[in-house]
Amino acid sequence: MGGETATTGVERFFGDDEIIVSKTDLKGRMTYVNRVFMSIAGYREDELLGQPHSMIRHPEMPRCVFKLLWDTVQSGREIFAYVINRCKNGDHYWVFAHVTPSFDDAGNIVGYHSNRRVPERDVVEGTIVPLYRALLAKEREHSNRKEGLAASDRMLAEILSEKGVAYDEWVFSC
Repeated sequence: MGGETATTGVERFFGDDEIIVSKTDLKGRMTYVNRVFMSIAGYREDELLGQPHSMIRHPEMPRCVFKLLWDTVQSGREIFAYVINRCKNGDHYWVFAHVTPSFDDAGNIVGYHSNRRVPERDVVEGTIVPLYRALLAKEREHSNRKEGLAASDRMLAEILSEKGVAYDEWVFSC
C-alpha cells in the first residue's frame, strides 16, 4: 500500500502530548493502531489492520536499524530507536520509538507493541540524520541488497562498539 508512494520531502509533526501506538502479530502485521497513528500517517484503520508495519517504511530509513530492532524484540528484549516513517501521501514523520515484545501467560512472544513519541529535534538533525545517511550510503554501495545490509550492519556495530554501548543506550546519550 504505502510502500509504492513517492516521498514528498514534507515533514509532518504531532504533539508532545501525543503517543503513536500500534501492535503487530509475530509477522509484523498490524493488529491495533490508535487515532494518533492514523491521523499522522494518513490511513484509515481498515487500510492498516492486517497489513505489514513495513508499509510505512521510509526509503531513507536504514535497513540495518530495522534489522537491529527486529532482532532485539524477537529475542524478547525491548528497544528504543529513532525512526523515520512515510505517510500515505509520501510525507514523512520522525518518531522516537519504544518497541517491546508482548508475551502470553506462558512467557511466549505473541506479538509486538510500539509506542512512538515526538523525538528530540536536535538529536534527529545533528546525530541521527547524518548517521542514517552514512548507513544508507554504505547499503547503496552494494548492488546486492543482502550484501548492502550486511555492510551497513557491520558499520553500525563498529560505531556502537567504539562508543561501548548498545544502540538504544547510545540514543539516550545523544
